[in-house]
Amino acid sequence: MTQVSVPPAGDELVRIRGMTKMYHTGGDVMALRGVDLSVRTGEFVAIIGASGSGKSTLLNMLGCLDRPTGGEYWLAGHHVNELDADQLADLRNEVLGFVFQSFHLLPRLTALENVLLPLTYDRAHRIADPYDAAVKALTRMGLADRMDHKPAQLSGGQQQRVAIARALVSSPRLLLADEPTGNLDSHMAQEILDVFTELNREGATVLMITHDPNIAKRALRVVEISDGLIVSDAPNAQFAVRGAAA
Repeated sequence: MTQVSVPPAGDELVRIRGMTKMYHTGGDVMALRGVDLSVRTGEFVAIIGASGSGKSTLLNMLGCLDRPTGGEYWLAGHHVNELDADQLADLRNEVLGFVFQSFHLLPRLTALENVLLPLTYDRAHRIADPYDAAVKALTRMGLADRMDHKPAQLSGGQQQRVAIARALVSSPRLLLADEPTGNLDSHMAQEILDVFTELNREGATVLMITHDPNIAKRALRVVEISDGLIVSDAPNAQFAVRGAAA
């Protein structure tokens, strides 16, 4: 019997059903074993798991950076399985903003130039004034006086704020953060988590990957993945209680 695809509800930004991913590198490795996940607009979700649990693979699928072996993925109403490479690139640019652990800033570019970079790939020209959008994004991150600085002239926390501004400049519907505090000291880490909290309060949908339960507790919902399967999915308070008891 042919499985019927069910489109997401109106406020369901992400819908994954039965997602699998197998890698063929020195033998078959099943990284995802049938993942179901839904994320609604306005949520702040942390996906937590140990190294090798499948969380990074799941992020690659969510970010349309890789294709699953099986299952279905809907993102902002688009059936991702049916899109070609160009359509996937346009969808990433339109819907997603990425923040990485290692910042991924180009060292020869200023903060402003780094933030402008994603808009050079905006084939739909959704942003009428890219320069103005970049300035506003950096100002929002408290970096109005650092726009002409190159990454080496900025602290780790400031570099991550530039990375967040770059992610926000295209007004994405979903912000994907991969271990965003992993290269920061505890004080700077809390500052960056405060930024994500504030963005979420303003209406941004945030999905954060982390291995640290204390970081995960800053989200409003915690999804735990182990051996390629989601083993728990709970509101923040329930996760905090379970984590304290463990």
